[in-house]
Amino acid sequence: MTAPSHRFAGRTALVTGSSRGLGLLIARELAHHGARVMLCARDPHALDQAEQQLGSETSNVASFPCDITDPDAPSRLLDAVHRRFGPLDILVNNAGIIQVGPLNALREQDFRQAMETMYFAPLCLTLAALTDLRASSAGTVVTVSSVGGRIPAPHLLPYVAAKFAEAGFSQGLRAELAGTGVSVTTVLPGLMRTGSHTAARFHGRPGAEYDWFAAAASLPLLSMDAERAARAIVRAAEQRRPELVLTPAAKIGVRMQGVAPATTVRLLGLLARLMPGSGDRPCHDVQGAEAAELSGLPAWVTALGDRAGAKFAEPRPHLRP
Repeated sequence: MTAPSHRFAGRTALVTGSSRGLGLLIARELAHHGARVMLCARDPHALDQAEQQLGSETSNVASFPCDITDPDAPSRLLDAVHRRFGPLDILVNNAGIIQVGPLNALREQDFRQAMETMYFAPLCLTLAALTDLRASSAGTVVTVSSVGGRIPAPHLLPYVAAKFAEAGFSQGLRAELAGTGVSVTTVLPGLMRTGSHTAARFHGRPGAEYDWFAAAASLPLLSMDAERAARAIVRAAEQRRPELVLTPAAKIGVRMQGVAPATTVRLLGLLARLMPGSGDRPCHDVQGAEAAELSGLPAWVTALGDRAGAKFAEPRPHLRP
């Protein structure tokens, strides 16, 4: 008996933030199921490498370098998709930026950058894509928010604020599009082993902030294998699921936030008191690969995360003993 065709086979997908990490893996998973995939990211060199990597596995992949926060980005991206593959069927909003540090070390511009990247950019791109998606029999929007879009994790406030907004838009969009045939899936991942600790931006005391974030993003009990996450995300989108929460820790946190929000915030406040202070002269915007040089964390703690970063094209830190 012949297995049924995947719902995304022969469809056209656009995945933002797909030169590395989770975005690259989602793009690969879609391509493996027969979709035509347009990759998008800011760095042309990294994007070219990603296209070559996926191109060795499928011929239905192309790339377009673009900063999604530019006002003309939606029209340029959709034009590129139309020229290469035709109308768009699947939009995956995945691009993001992680800024780590205490509130005292953060600036207004950090919040604005987070909101532009993870709220306004996907908002504008989604609205521009709706004409194509409504006309498609497989119109799908996947918004990769975060468990930080449901739980206000300390020392991640710009990220949390933007992800709360992004998750709210995605969930509201599903309600607004009910009956149109367009499916919207909101993804709330916990920490995943993609090597994101090397690409995150650190503020305050970069070495100390890197220590806790890199450990959490690398250790098996706290983080999830990113390839397994990408498979789960594409499967949830194919099944038209409204929401997907990834990692056991994230599922526990989301349930606790829903049942006892006041208690959850109190516990997060206690956690914040245990985290590093901003220092007398806080640093700003130090990339993870540089913050790693200020870290005293043993290499074995981040071994799984570093390995994933090398595999999924994240910046690589200098090796530590």
